[in-house]
Amino acid sequence: MAQIKNIQKRKITLLTGGARSGKSNQALFIAESAKKPAFVATAQAMDEEMAERIKKHQAERSDAFELCEEPLAIAKAITKLAETCDLVLLDCLTLWLANLMNTEEAESLKELKAFEELLKMPPCAIVIVTNEIGMGLVPATAMGREFRDQMGRLNQEVARLADEVFFMVSGLPLVVKTNR
Repeated sequence: MAQIKNIQKRKITLLTGGARSGKSNQALFIAESAKKPAFVATAQAMDEEMAERIKKHQAERSDAFELCEEPLAIAKAITKLAETCDLVLLDCLTLWLANLMNTEEAESLKELKAFEELLKMPPCAIVIVTNEIGMGLVPATAMGREFRDQMGRLNQEVARLADEVFFMVSGLPLVVKTNR
């Protein structure tokens, strides 16, 4: 597998792609180069299948990561972790947005704004995992279409602010953007 490993102090790296495209594995590989990495997990075990997925992801991570499980206030979590860590891996924006869509609109907008502001002046290197969900069928429900649209807008904004963007395909990173 082609690998990416080049961490700068305050660089933002975005990894996007479809399900099982290798995004999380690539993110872990990048984060291994950090002296003190942290991991922000946005997933919530709402059912047995998701709990199993979370366990599998946990088993893939080394013990070198400081772990923060935070489904909503990711900007606050990243800021706090940056006090002691030199890189934060955020996995993933897709689940975070789904979590936000289950909160009050004012809370959701507050968290989205806080995250955008954090990315404008990152406190440390940040590796972000997200899903490209708008490349398939049009969702059958209004809520599904709203989620797809919001995810597309969020991904565009994060990609705009990122120093590097990679599109993962079959475990291989394709360069979309680089500011080297």
